[in-house]
Amino acid sequence: MKRRQLARIIATDDDMREGIRALRRKCPHLRLAHEHAGDPPLRRHAPGFQGLARIVVGQQLSIASAEAIWRRMQITVEPMTPATLLQISDAELRGAGLSRGKMRTLRALSEAIVGGLDLDQLAQAPEQDVHAALTSVPGIGPWSADIYLLFCLARADAFAAGDLALQTAAGTALGLDARPSREELYDIAEHWRPWRGVAAHLLWAYYKVPGMRDNFLKNT
Repeated sequence: MKRRQLARIIATDDDMREGIRALRRKCPHLRLAHEHAGDPPLRRHAPGFQGLARIVVGQQLSIASAEAIWRRMQITVEPMTPATLLQISDAELRGAGLSRGKMRTLRALSEAIVGGLDLDQLAQAPEQDVHAALTSVPGIGPWSADIYLLFCLARADAFAAGDLALQTAAGTALGLDARPSREELYDIAEHWRPWRGVAAHLLWAYYKVPGMRDNFLKNT
């Protein structure tokens, strides 16, 4: 029987540097982005319920706001487990800073896990299976699934083409006249396989380079 090959992960700074070297060789645009941004930081969150809940909390928020709400959530939901969250009242979750929509999503996720969704087992599954399982939970869309694959499972070839910061950074790096759509960015990123996850980390670092984003937005 053919043995299934495990997905490559970005576990160390050395893994990140290996990916950067490969991307520099194959893409002059990312080579230029790397020269401006330098090596991107290795960003990892805990996998499982806690990591996915943190992603849901941070949807459409600034990093600072997301971190503040997550800290309050950790105090409110102790321990941070699906069973505990289901026992917490809506009033308490609102007090931690959650919107009604995020409360619904976290409750749906908790119920799915209690009902049999095994995130530990899913961590070993192919990316398309992880994506399908997560997006079957009400309130968890493609962006959240992609970010979970990138930050919690550290998949080297995962990519969040629907992320606005990645779209803006890619538009800047490639000298495009407009920010690429999700579908357009997926097509562009095909050239970056099997290191699309490293490309995402690099583009997020490039997005933070002073003046890069502002110049692009000003000219589009």
